[in-house]
Amino acid sequence: MTDPTSEPTQPDEKATAPAETERTAYDGSDVLVDAKGVKVHFPIKRGVIFDKTIGHVYAVDGVDLQIRRGETYGLVGESGCGKSTLGRAILNLEPPTDGSVVFDGVDIATLKGEELRKKRQDIQMVFQDPLSSLDPRQSVESLLFEGMKAHGIAKNAKEARPRLVELLNAVGLPEAALAKYPHEFSGGQRQRIGIARALSVNPKLIVADEPVSALDVSVQAQVINLLEDLQDEFGLTYLVVAHDLAVVRHISDRIGVMYLGALAEEAEADDLYAAPLHPYTRALMSAVPVPDPVIEDRREQILLTGDLPSPSHPPTGCRFHTRCPWRQETKCDTERPVLRVPEIPGVGQSHRVACHWTEQIEAGEITPHEVAPQATDLSDLLDGDASLMGPASISEAL
Repeated sequence: MTDPTSEPTQPDEKATAPAETERTAYDGSDVLVDAKGVKVHFPIKRGVIFDKTIGHVYAVDGVDLQIRRGETYGLVGESGCGKSTLGRAILNLEPPTDGSVVFDGVDIATLKGEELRKKRQDIQMVFQDPLSSLDPRQSVESLLFEGMKAHGIAKNAKEARPRLVELLNAVGLPEAALAKYPHEFSGGQRQRIGIARALSVNPKLIVADEPVSALDVSVQAQVINLLEDLQDEFGLTYLVVAHDLAVVRHISDRIGVMYLGALAEEAEADDLYAAPLHPYTRALMSAVPVPDPVIEDRREQILLTGDLPSPSHPPTGCRFHTRCPWRQETKCDTERPVLRVPEIPGVGQSHRVACHWTEQIEAGEITPHEVAPQATDLSDLLDGDASLMGPASISEAL
């Protein structure tokens, strides 16, 4: 794994490599995005003069995902699970290390140069920080017109102005905003400008990466409602990346739960919130506060022990087994579970879980137990050298 040009593999590959994911038989005609086996691995390098690859960060490690036309797919998980990287990989902003991302019949992962630039008209992104994603030296008119000019939608600002006014009206901003600059707006207004910029090139898919996390609660509701209204008006498809379960539940048709670079569970939004099946999803749901104090006191509380393992040195077998209260002696440590439809009465074909013991946990045959925190051992990754510090000077390096 020291050759940066070689395909990165994980330690104990036979024990950790997942079997082929069992996919739900959807009608292929309504699938806009079909991602299969997507991996995004970042090399870890050390050295001043000569870089040496000493490992990889497995940010996304084998994800199968389908997004149907006109729906909103919510992607949730704690910080560091790889959800934002997956969203960028679908746009090819972060080229996948392996796998395919078929968008509207075309594999985005194989496109480069001019072909990729043209295809990006159909796929746009709303970034997490509305201020840093907008050029402070450009007016709103220039920001919105830039994409239209690049894709040949309008030749000059005069020709584009009616469309720009229409976009501002759609996101709830006045025409006078065209002459202003990003610093003259509030956070919510800047996010509306970011949404208008994404809409300016008539996309089919919008990837919204934490679109409301930097906003006040009241403004969050306005932006979420705006996204829903625009979806109905323009026939948009959304991939919403977020960590706020309440936001995702409000806007999503289907939800995927990510943990350490892979999907742990996927289901229709109502089904996931009514009956979460994966231990990690159960823990996430138990952390959502309930306004009724009686229900809040009586409901199940699952507190996870320890921190998220390092994506540069993920656990073998099930990624969640180091923190799972239902961990078993067999399979969990050595065999990586596939995303499958569990054999549980009342569970639909669109509800998939990556857990070996879903049926036994649901039936009460396996009960939770205490989990002892585990220390992270990086000795294998660093070849016995616990220091990540390089030489202090060129003389020392030589």
